[in-house]
Amino acid sequence: MSVQILGMIGHRLASETIAPAGPVFDRDYIRNIARAHEQAGFDRILVGYWSDQPDGFLVTALAGLATEHIGLLLAHRPGFVAPALAARKLATLDQLLDGRLALNVISGGSDAEQRKDGDFLAHDARYARTDEFLDIVKREWTSGVPFDYRGQYYQVENAFSAIKCRQKPHIPVFFSGASEAAVRVAGKQADVYMLWGESLDNTRELVERVRAEAAKQGRSIEFSVSFRPILGRTEEEAWARAGQILQAARARQAQDGDLDVALKPESVGARRLRNTVALGERVDKRLWTGIAGLVGGGHNSTALVGTAGQVADALLDYYDLGIRYLLVRGFDPLNDAVEYGRELLPLVRAGVATREGRQRQAS
Repeated sequence: MSVQILGMIGHRLASETIAPAGPVFDRDYIRNIARAHEQAGFDRILVGYWSDQPDGFLVTALAGLATEHIGLLLAHRPGFVAPALAARKLATLDQLLDGRLALNVISGGSDAEQRKDGDFLAHDARYARTDEFLDIVKREWTSGVPFDYRGQYYQVENAFSAIKCRQKPHIPVFFSGASEAAVRVAGKQADVYMLWGESLDNTRELVERVRAEAAKQGRSIEFSVSFRPILGRTEEEAWARAGQILQAARARQAQDGDLDVALKPESVGARRLRNTVALGERVDKRLWTGIAGLVGGGHNSTALVGTAGQVADALLDYYDLGIRYLLVRGFDPLNDAVEYGRELLPLVRAGVATREGRQRQAS
Protein backbone atom coordinates (compact mmCIF):
# COMPACT_ATOMS: atom_id res chain seq x y z
CA MET A 1 0.00 0.00 0.00
CA SER A 2 1.00 3.61 -0.43
CA VAL A 3 1.47 6.02 2.46
CA GLN A 4 -1.36 7.24 4.69
CA ILE A 5 -0.76 10.55 6.46
CA LEU A 6 -2.62 11.11 9.72
CA GLY A 7 -3.18 14.22 11.80
CA MET A 8 -4.72 14.79 15.20
CA ILE A 9 -7.44 17.17 16.32
CA GLY A 10 -8.56 18.38 19.73
CA HIS A 11 -11.83 19.67 21.11
CA ARG A 12 -10.36 23.13 21.71
CA LEU A 13 -7.13 24.98 20.99
CA ALA A 14 -4.36 23.75 23.31
CA SER A 15 -0.87 22.27 23.21
CA GLU A 16 2.29 22.09 25.28
CA THR A 17 2.97 25.70 24.29
CA ILE A 18 -0.59 27.05 24.16
CA ALA A 19 -2.79 27.20 27.24
CA PRO A 20 -6.35 25.93 26.61
CA ALA A 21 -8.55 28.61 25.10
CA GLY A 22 -12.26 28.76 24.47
CA PRO A 23 -15.00 26.45 25.75
CA VAL A 24 -13.95 22.92 26.62
CA PHE A 25 -16.21 21.65 23.81
CA ASP A 26 -15.52 24.25 21.13
CA ARG A 27 -17.75 23.30 18.22
CA ASP A 28 -16.35 25.93 15.87
CA TYR A 29 -12.76 24.90 16.59
CA ILE A 30 -13.54 21.21 16.06
CA ARG A 31 -15.15 21.96 12.70
CA ASN A 32 -12.36 24.31 11.64
CA ILE A 33 -9.44 22.05 12.54
CA ALA A 34 -11.11 19.03 10.93
CA ARG A 35 -11.69 20.99 7.71
CA ALA A 36 -8.15 22.37 7.80
CA HIS A 37 -6.75 18.83 7.85
CA GLU A 38 -9.03 17.76 5.01
CA GLN A 39 -8.05 20.75 2.89
CA ALA A 40 -4.37 20.15 3.70
CA GLY A 41 -4.56 16.65 2.23
CA PHE A 42 -4.42 14.46 5.33
CA ASP A 43 -5.90 10.98 4.95
CA ARG A 44 -7.22 10.61 8.51
CA ILE A 45 -7.42 12.51 11.80
CA LEU A 46 -7.09 11.06 15.28
CA VAL A 47 -9.45 12.06 18.08
CA GLY A 48 -7.77 11.29 21.40
CA TYR A 49 -9.05 10.02 24.75
CA TRP A 50 -8.60 11.66 28.15
CA SER A 51 -10.28 10.79 31.44
CA ASP A 52 -11.43 14.37 32.05
CA GLN A 53 -12.26 15.65 28.57
CA PRO A 54 -15.28 15.62 26.21
CA ASP A 55 -16.58 12.35 24.80
CA GLY A 56 -14.59 11.29 21.75
CA PHE A 57 -17.58 9.69 20.01
CA LEU A 58 -19.29 13.07 19.82
CA VAL A 59 -16.13 14.99 18.89
CA THR A 60 -15.59 12.46 16.08
CA ALA A 61 -19.19 12.74 14.91
CA LEU A 62 -18.99 16.53 14.77
CA ALA A 63 -15.65 16.48 12.93
CA GLY A 64 -16.95 13.88 10.50
CA LEU A 65 -20.14 15.77 9.72
CA ALA A 66 -18.10 18.93 9.12
CA THR A 67 -15.97 17.19 6.46
CA GLU A 68 -16.60 15.15 3.33
CA HIS A 69 -13.93 12.55 2.74
CA ILE A 70 -11.19 12.57 5.40
CA GLY A 71 -11.05 9.49 7.62
CA LEU A 72 -11.57 9.62 11.40
CA LEU A 73 -9.62 7.60 13.98
CA LEU A 74 -11.43 7.40 17.32
CA ALA A 75 -9.36 6.55 20.41
CA HIS A 76 -11.26 4.35 22.85
CA ARG A 77 -10.34 2.69 26.15
CA PRO A 78 -11.96 -0.71 26.73
CA GLY A 79 -13.37 -1.27 30.18
CA PHE A 80 -15.91 1.51 30.47
CA VAL A 81 -18.42 0.64 27.75
CA ALA A 82 -19.62 -2.96 27.44
CA PRO A 83 -18.21 -4.48 24.24
CA ALA A 84 -21.58 -5.34 22.69
CA LEU A 85 -22.75 -1.76 23.18
CA ALA A 86 -19.41 -0.36 22.01
CA ALA A 87 -19.66 -2.43 18.83
CA ARG A 88 -23.09 -0.99 18.04
CA LYS A 89 -21.98 2.56 18.82
CA LEU A 90 -18.96 2.21 16.55
CA ALA A 91 -20.91 0.56 13.74
CA THR A 92 -23.54 3.30 13.95
CA LEU A 93 -20.84 5.98 13.81
CA ASP A 94 -19.24 4.30 10.80
CA GLN A 95 -22.60 4.36 9.04
CA LEU A 96 -23.11 8.02 10.00
CA LEU A 97 -19.69 8.90 8.55
CA ASP A 98 -20.17 6.92 5.33
CA GLY A 99 -17.49 4.37 6.14
CA ARG A 100 -14.75 6.78 7.23
CA LEU A 101 -14.22 5.53 10.80
CA ALA A 102 -11.34 3.60 12.34
CA LEU A 103 -10.84 2.57 15.98
CA ASN A 104 -7.69 3.29 18.00
CA VAL A 105 -7.73 0.89 20.97
CA ILE A 106 -5.89 2.20 24.04
CA SER A 107 -5.80 -0.22 26.96
CA GLY A 108 -4.33 2.36 29.33
CA GLY A 109 -0.72 2.96 30.34
CA SER A 110 -1.30 4.87 33.57
CA ASP A 111 -2.88 3.36 36.68
CA ALA A 112 -3.73 6.85 37.96
CA GLU A 113 -5.41 7.82 34.71
CA GLN A 114 -7.48 4.62 34.63
CA ARG A 115 -8.61 5.05 38.22
CA LYS A 116 -10.08 8.46 37.42
CA ASP A 117 -12.67 6.56 35.41
CA GLY A 118 -13.10 3.84 38.02
CA ASP A 119 -10.81 1.16 36.57
CA PHE A 120 -8.53 -0.56 39.10
CA LEU A 121 -7.25 -3.46 37.00
CA ALA A 122 -3.49 -3.96 36.82
CA HIS A 123 -1.59 -3.24 33.61
CA ASP A 124 -1.39 -6.73 32.09
CA ALA A 125 -4.98 -7.49 33.08
CA ARG A 126 -6.12 -4.45 31.12
CA TYR A 127 -4.59 -5.91 27.96
CA ALA A 128 -6.18 -9.31 28.64
CA ARG A 129 -9.52 -7.51 28.99
CA THR A 130 -8.87 -5.65 25.73
CA ASP A 131 -8.32 -8.97 23.97
CA GLU A 132 -11.74 -10.19 25.11
CA PHE A 133 -13.30 -6.82 24.30
CA LEU A 134 -12.10 -7.03 20.71
CA ASP A 135 -13.16 -10.68 20.39
CA ILE A 136 -16.73 -9.67 21.17
CA VAL A 137 -16.71 -6.41 19.22
CA LYS A 138 -15.49 -8.10 16.04
CA ARG A 139 -18.08 -10.85 16.34
CA GLU A 140 -20.80 -8.25 16.82
CA TRP A 141 -19.59 -6.55 13.65
CA THR A 142 -19.42 -9.70 11.53
CA SER A 143 -21.71 -12.43 12.89
CA GLY A 144 -24.95 -13.04 11.03
CA VAL A 145 -26.37 -15.07 13.91
CA PRO A 146 -26.52 -14.63 17.69
CA PHE A 147 -23.53 -15.94 19.65
CA ASP A 148 -22.39 -16.65 23.20
CA TYR A 149 -19.05 -15.66 24.70
CA ARG A 150 -17.65 -16.46 28.11
CA GLY A 151 -14.32 -14.99 29.13
CA GLN A 152 -12.66 -13.88 32.33
CA TYR A 153 -13.79 -10.25 31.97
CA TYR A 154 -16.81 -10.39 29.68
CA GLN A 155 -19.70 -12.75 29.10
CA VAL A 156 -22.52 -12.34 26.61
CA GLU A 157 -25.41 -14.63 25.78
CA ASN A 158 -27.32 -14.65 22.50
CA ALA A 159 -25.50 -11.47 21.47
CA PHE A 160 -26.23 -9.95 18.08
CA SER A 161 -25.98 -6.56 16.40
CA ALA A 162 -28.44 -5.69 13.64
CA ILE A 163 -26.29 -2.74 12.60
CA LYS A 164 -22.96 -3.56 10.99
CA CYS A 165 -20.05 -1.39 9.93
CA ARG A 166 -20.26 0.34 6.57
CA GLN A 167 -16.75 -0.99 5.88
CA LYS A 168 -16.30 -4.71 5.34
CA PRO A 169 -15.53 -6.89 7.12
CA HIS A 170 -15.39 -4.11 9.74
CA ILE A 171 -13.70 -0.81 10.57
CA PRO A 172 -9.88 -0.90 10.84
CA VAL A 173 -8.45 -1.49 14.31
CA PHE A 174 -5.41 0.56 15.31
CA PHE A 175 -3.59 -0.48 18.47
CA SER A 176 -0.85 0.86 20.73
CA GLY A 177 1.23 -0.36 23.66
CA ALA A 178 4.84 -1.53 23.81
CA SER A 179 4.77 -4.00 26.71
CA GLU A 180 4.91 -7.75 26.16
CA ALA A 181 1.25 -7.99 27.10
CA ALA A 182 0.38 -5.31 24.56
CA VAL A 183 2.42 -6.86 21.77
CA ARG A 184 0.67 -10.21 22.25
CA VAL A 185 -2.75 -8.63 21.85
CA ALA A 186 -1.58 -6.47 18.94
CA GLY A 187 -0.35 -9.52 17.07
CA LYS A 188 -3.78 -11.12 17.37
CA GLN A 189 -6.12 -8.15 16.98
CA ALA A 190 -4.53 -5.11 15.31
CA ASP A 191 -4.70 -4.04 11.70
CA VAL A 192 -2.31 -1.14 12.36
CA TYR A 193 0.15 -0.93 15.26
CA MET A 194 0.97 2.61 16.39
CA LEU A 195 4.39 3.71 17.66
CA TRP A 196 5.62 6.93 19.17
CA GLY A 197 8.58 8.48 17.39
CA GLU A 198 11.82 6.81 18.49
CA SER A 199 15.21 6.40 16.87
CA LEU A 200 15.37 4.40 13.66
CA ASP A 201 17.13 1.52 15.40
CA ASN A 202 14.60 1.33 18.24
CA THR A 203 11.72 1.62 15.81
CA ARG A 204 13.11 -1.20 13.68
CA GLU A 205 13.40 -3.43 16.74
CA LEU A 206 9.80 -2.86 17.84
CA VAL A 207 8.42 -3.27 14.32
CA GLU A 208 10.21 -6.60 13.96
CA ARG A 209 8.93 -7.77 17.34
CA VAL A 210 5.31 -6.92 16.59
CA ARG A 211 5.53 -8.31 13.07
CA ALA A 212 6.89 -11.60 14.43
CA GLU A 213 4.05 -11.81 16.96
CA ALA A 214 1.48 -11.23 14.23
CA ALA A 215 3.13 -13.94 12.11
CA LYS A 216 2.63 -16.41 14.97
CA GLN A 217 -1.09 -15.73 14.60
CA GLY A 218 -0.93 -16.19 10.82
CA ARG A 219 -1.55 -12.47 10.33
CA SER A 220 0.15 -9.50 8.72
CA ILE A 221 0.05 -6.04 10.26
CA GLU A 222 0.73 -2.44 9.23
CA PHE A 223 2.54 0.20 11.28
CA SER A 224 2.14 3.87 12.15
CA VAL A 225 4.67 6.24 13.71
CA SER A 226 3.94 9.65 15.27
CA PHE A 227 6.05 12.82 15.19
CA ARG A 228 5.76 16.55 15.85
CA PRO A 229 7.48 18.17 12.81
CA ILE A 230 9.08 21.58 13.26
CA LEU A 231 9.79 23.26 9.91
CA GLY A 232 11.89 26.22 8.88
CA ARG A 233 12.99 27.83 5.63
CA THR A 234 16.50 26.81 6.63
CA GLU A 235 17.78 24.17 9.02
CA GLU A 236 19.06 26.87 11.33
CA GLU A 237 15.66 28.55 11.40
CA ALA A 238 13.98 25.23 12.21
CA TRP A 239 16.28 24.52 15.15
CA ALA A 240 15.79 28.06 16.41
CA ARG A 241 12.05 27.47 16.25
CA ALA A 242 12.48 24.26 18.25
CA GLY A 243 14.29 26.24 20.92
CA GLN A 244 11.47 28.75 21.05
CA ILE A 245 8.92 25.95 21.39
CA LEU A 246 10.83 24.45 24.30
CA GLN A 247 11.12 27.84 25.97
CA ALA A 248 7.38 28.43 25.59
CA ALA A 249 6.56 24.96 26.92
CA ARG A 250 8.79 25.49 29.96
CA ALA A 251 7.12 28.84 30.61
CA ARG A 252 3.68 27.28 30.40
CA GLN A 253 4.71 24.43 32.68
CA ALA A 254 6.10 26.87 35.22
CA GLN A 255 2.93 28.94 35.14
CA ASP A 256 0.22 26.29 34.81
CA GLY A 257 1.86 23.03 35.86
CA ASP A 258 -0.55 21.09 33.66
CA LEU A 259 1.58 19.53 30.92
CA ASP A 260 0.70 16.01 32.11
CA VAL A 261 4.28 15.19 33.04
CA ALA A 262 3.02 12.17 34.99
CA LEU A 263 0.45 11.10 32.39
CA LYS A 264 1.99 7.69 31.67
CA PRO A 265 5.13 7.45 33.78
CA GLU A 266 4.89 3.70 34.27
CA SER A 267 4.02 2.69 30.68
CA VAL A 268 6.61 0.89 28.58
CA GLY A 269 6.05 3.44 25.82
CA ALA A 270 6.94 6.29 28.17
CA ARG A 271 10.04 4.44 29.34
CA ARG A 272 11.08 3.89 25.74
CA LEU A 273 10.72 7.60 25.03
CA ARG A 274 12.77 8.44 28.12
CA ASN A 275 15.43 6.06 26.84
CA THR A 276 15.39 7.99 23.58
CA VAL A 277 15.75 11.23 25.52
CA ALA A 278 18.80 9.72 27.23
CA LEU A 279 20.47 9.37 23.82
CA GLY A 280 20.63 13.14 23.60
CA GLU A 281 18.59 16.13 22.51
CA ARG A 282 19.27 15.33 18.84
CA VAL A 283 19.08 11.73 17.61
CA ASP A 284 19.50 10.48 14.01
CA LYS A 285 20.16 14.06 12.78
CA ARG A 286 16.51 15.22 12.83
CA LEU A 287 14.89 13.60 15.89
CA TRP A 288 14.54 16.17 18.68
CA THR A 289 13.72 15.07 22.22
CA GLY A 290 13.34 18.42 23.97
CA ILE A 291 9.61 18.27 24.65
CA ALA A 292 9.70 14.52 25.33
CA GLY A 293 12.20 15.18 28.10
CA LEU A 294 10.08 17.99 29.49
CA VAL A 295 6.93 15.84 29.73
CA GLY A 296 8.72 12.68 30.89
CA GLY A 297 7.84 10.68 27.78
CA GLY A 298 4.18 11.00 28.67
CA HIS A 299 2.81 11.16 25.10
CA ASN A 300 3.90 11.39 21.47
CA SER A 301 6.24 14.30 21.95
CA THR A 302 9.35 13.75 19.81
CA ALA A 303 9.87 16.06 16.85
CA LEU A 304 11.61 16.00 13.48
CA VAL A 305 13.35 19.33 12.87
CA GLY A 306 14.57 20.86 9.62
CA THR A 307 13.44 22.23 6.31
CA ALA A 308 10.37 20.63 4.76
CA GLY A 309 12.65 18.62 2.48
CA GLN A 310 14.83 17.42 5.35
CA VAL A 311 11.85 16.41 7.48
CA ALA A 312 10.23 14.65 4.51
CA ASP A 313 13.45 12.68 4.00
CA ALA A 314 13.48 11.75 7.69
CA LEU A 315 9.87 10.52 7.51
CA LEU A 316 10.75 8.50 4.43
CA ASP A 317 13.49 6.76 6.43
CA TYR A 318 10.67 5.35 8.58
CA TYR A 319 8.67 4.49 5.47
CA ASP A 320 11.70 2.48 4.36
CA LEU A 321 11.41 0.46 7.58
CA GLY A 322 8.00 -0.71 6.37
CA ILE A 323 5.88 1.93 8.10
CA ARG A 324 2.97 3.01 5.90
CA TYR A 325 1.12 5.34 8.27
CA LEU A 326 2.74 8.60 9.36
CA LEU A 327 1.04 10.71 12.03
CA VAL A 328 2.18 14.33 12.18
CA ARG A 329 0.84 17.04 14.46
CA GLY A 330 2.28 20.36 15.50
CA PHE A 331 2.65 22.47 18.60
CA ASP A 332 0.38 25.09 16.99
CA PRO A 333 -2.19 22.50 15.94
CA LEU A 334 -4.33 24.25 13.34
CA ASN A 335 -1.70 26.49 11.77
CA ASP A 336 0.86 23.71 11.65
CA ALA A 337 -1.63 21.41 9.89
CA VAL A 338 -2.04 24.05 7.20
CA GLU A 339 1.74 24.43 6.90
CA TYR A 340 2.25 20.67 6.66
CA GLY A 341 -0.30 20.48 3.86
CA ARG A 342 1.45 23.22 1.95
CA GLU A 343 5.09 22.32 2.59
CA LEU A 344 5.55 18.79 3.92
CA LEU A 345 2.87 16.37 2.73
CA PRO A 346 3.49 16.87 -1.01
CA LEU A 347 7.19 16.08 -0.54
CA VAL A 348 6.44 12.92 1.46
CA ARG A 349 3.97 11.70 -1.16
CA ALA A 350 6.41 12.47 -3.96
CA GLY A 351 9.14 10.51 -2.18
CA VAL A 352 6.83 7.53 -1.74
CA ALA A 353 5.79 7.70 -5.41
CA THR A 354 9.46 7.63 -6.43
CA ARG A 355 10.06 4.56 -4.29
CA GLU A 356 7.00 2.81 -5.67
CA GLY A 357 8.13 3.58 -9.21
CA ARG A 358 11.53 2.01 -8.54
CA GLN A 359 9.87 -1.08 -7.09
CA ARG A 360 7.69 -1.47 -10.19
CA GLN A 361 10.72 -1.15 -12.45
CA ALA A 362 12.64 -3.72 -10.39
CA SER A 363 9.76 -6.21 -10.58
